Parts: sequence; structure tokens; C-alpha cells
Amino acid sequence: MRVNRIALAGNPNTGKSTLFNTLTGLKQHTGNWPGKTVVHAEGSFEHKGDQYVLVDLPGTYSLFSNSADEEVARDHIVFDQPDATIVVLDATSLERNLNLALQVLEMSNNVIICINLIDEAEKKGIRIDDRRLARELGVPVVKISARNKKGINRLLDTLSQLVSGTIVTTPYRMKYSKEIEAAITKIESKLEGYFDEKYPSRWVALRLLDGDEELILKLQNHKNNKQHEVRTNGVPVSVKS
Repeated sequence: MRVNRIALAGNPNTGKSTLFNTLTGLKQHTGNWPGKTVVHAEGSFEHKGDQYVLVDLPGTYSLFSNSADEEVARDHIVFDQPDATIVVLDATSLERNLNLALQVLEMSNNVIICINLIDEAEKKGIRIDDRRLARELGVPVVKISARNKKGINRLLDTLSQLVSGTIVTTPYRMKYSKEIEAAITKIESKLEGYFDEKYPSRWVALRLLDGDEELILKLQNHKNNKQHEVRTNGVPVSVKS
């Protein structure tokens, strides 16, 4: 039986850990990520006969690797490539939380936006149109209250449909100025064939434009034997393949 590996991402204080505990119960263990002091929490659960392993990523506000937590979360999504990533948002602070969601959508197609604390939002008179948000973002959007276990079955059914391919996503991707988009296109064309479509080329191009040296080194380590040259910001960057 195939085991589906799922990543759980989100800002701090969104109820992400509550959802993790709700789904995995006592079937979980913790340790540290390899080479890091960042806590690694992993658990398992079943749904309709399917097996899942859930990895609770560190709570972060972004995935630009400005901290060990951000680096761990980013690397897991890009390099370990889970079968799906659930991004937990706080229904009472949706606009702020969407920043992380948009970054994850740049990195993966298999994403579910999980809007937690929906009961708290309703108390404050906040109404969220999840169907419209799903259309705008191009991925499933599910409203839940992890603490009260409201919406959990719908979340699990949606997850099952996503990993089985029943749901096909078209994730929203940020559009930038003409100059930046032209640079992205140029870099993507140079990256074509380097990674055998394993990594999201648009996202890699954006990080190269940012001059993310740490990512460049990691991409080098994930290549084979050939050596290619990618130019970014006018500086040759060697990428092994």
C-alpha cells in the first residue's frame, strides 16, 4: 500500500499544531531535522483505507530561508516534494497569512488551503467565501475549526482526492513587472532540462534573481555529474547536473 507524505505549513499561531494533533493523535514522534536544532514532528493517520504520514513544518511567515525554520520548511517542500502540502491560515488574519500561501503556490501544484479558526472568525462577523477564494487561487480551499474538529472530514476527503489525482489544480502565480518577467523567462529557458522538471523552474528562477546563494549550493548538491552555467544578475552561477 502506498503511503502518502503530506506537509503541514503555516504561520505561527494559526492552529497548525492543533490540526496536526487532531489528525495524528498519539501516532506521532518528534526529533530534530538533520543538522538543525529545529524540531521535526511527524505523525501518521489513515483515511478511507489510505495511509498518510504528516510532517508538521516549523511555523514561519515566509519561505525565503532567512532563518533555520524557514530553510527547513522551504527545503522540505522543494527537495522532499511531499505528495501534498496543506497550508493552514488563520481565518481572523487571512490577508496576513496569504503571503505564505502564495509562496507555497509558487513551489508546488499539490496544495490545499486550510482556513482554520473559522468559528472565531464568525464570532467577529467575518465571512469567508471559500469557493471564490478557491477559484482565485486555483487550489482547494477548506474551512475548518481544528479545535472543534469541524470540517476535518471534508479536509481529509479533499486531501484524498488531491493525492489520487481526482482534483487537478491550477495554482495562482504572482505576476511581476515586465522587466522581472522577462528575466524569469530567460532564466527558465536556460534551466530547461537541467532538473528533468523535478523542481519548479519559475520558483528557482525567482530565487536565482534574488541571489539566494544557499539555494544555489543545495541545487548543486542535488545534481549529478554534468556542469552547466546559469547567469543571474550578470554573474555566472555554476549548476552541476
